[in-house]
Amino acid sequence: MRMSAGGGGGGVQSTPNVTPMIDVMLVLLIIFMVVTPALLAGFTATPPEGVNLKDHPEDEQLDQVLGIDRDGQYYLNKRAIKNEDLPRLLKTIYDNRVEDKILYLKADKNLEYSKVLDAIDLASKNGVRVVGMISDQRAGTVSTVAGDSKATGGLLAPVPPGGGTP
Repeated sequence: MRMSAGGGGGGVQSTPNVTPMIDVMLVLLIIFMVVTPALLAGFTATPPEGVNLKDHPEDEQLDQVLGIDRDGQYYLNKRAIKNEDLPRLLKTIYDNRVEDKILYLKADKNLEYSKVLDAIDLASKNGVRVVGMISDQRAGTVSTVAGDSKATGGLLAPVPPGGGTP
């Protein structure tokens, strides 16, 4: 029995050609280096404005409205509170409830969206089950919803799809 030590025959080599693989890896590296900063930059979000909004009559006993101004200061039911007190206050309010664990949230249009998400996260960790966002009536439009206190009396012409006046 004789074994070949290689070198003599012109047989098939089983060593991989790594040059194309390295080329592909370098291209992928460059793509990820370019795309990653764009992913980390985030995005800006503008809270919605509505055309036909009906006033939500606030019930002092049940409805809790959390407001956030452009500086990130919290207001609970239109009273300024310290930001660090919000979790304790929400827990106190919502732990006593068996149902209707709804918090209405109204934030300044120019506030960073991450601060809105932080407030929602705080609320969900402290007893709130549903967060309802409050939006403003679009400037220059009038609500046509029946029963709205801001709607003008009588029949109104329908508001065109783009908003504004007909």
